[in-house]
Amino acid sequence: MSPRAVLLFDIDGVIRDVGGSYRRAIVETVQHYSGVRPEPSAIDSLKAEGCWNNDWDASLELLRRGGLAELPAFEALVEVFNGFYFGGDPEGDPGAWQGFIGTEPLLVEPSFFDELSGAGVAWGFVSGAEPPSARFVLEQRLGLNNPPLIAMGDAPDKPDPTGFLRLAAELSGGLGSGGLPVAYLGDTVADVLTVQRARQQQSAQTFLSLAVAPPHLQAPEAAERRSRYEAQLLEAGADAVIPNTTAVLTALEQALP
Repeated sequence: MSPRAVLLFDIDGVIRDVGGSYRRAIVETVQHYSGVRPEPSAIDSLKAEGCWNNDWDASLELLRRGGLAELPAFEALVEVFNGFYFGGDPEGDPGAWQGFIGTEPLLVEPSFFDELSGAGVAWGFVSGAEPPSARFVLEQRLGLNNPPLIAMGDAPDKPDPTGFLRLAAELSGGLGSGGLPVAYLGDTVADVLTVQRARQQQSAQTFLSLAVAPPHLQAPEAAERRSRYEAQLLEAGADAVIPNTTAVLTALEQALP
């Protein structure tokens, strides 16, 4: 069956919960250098600015804003961060990793992607995660066979739409007037801005920006923070905010002609 739409996903906060892994690595890295543990709300506020999708950059920026007298070299910070997150060689055997990556809850089941394919939706992933991390969750944990993926280093960081447009064109057979509608589901302002900038470059193409609040804002006690966060996503230009990742097919069906 030929696809009737393309749906691309961010990974972190959408396919897996990184509240106890990538976000925890930010906290631990900042504390390592400054002795101060940033609050989750501080990370949310930084991410809401739309230009801190890379967690290494975000860690360094939190240190800068915290007034650290001498910022660490970027390469040294990356090594510290990856020590917390991977707990081993990122390019090595995932079975040897002892870091936070081993604690990430999945937000979807493998059958979710079978359902998408059965509904005529081609799918892939555009993520700022390092390739070993992205492949680990998609291939080893979800069992996806060589999934279409743009990861860190494959294209400029979001919100630059280069990687998004490249994979969208590949899966749709070409972008432009009359092309398949392309949707992107992300959990940050940068993800929403990626679609906005894609529209600027391909004005004749139909793009849909779907957004979801990350899991750490899904708890009942975080309702007020979640509401503010979702308002920021809509203000940035999201076409719809959905309750969770598994609701995306319903949202896409409602948006398709």
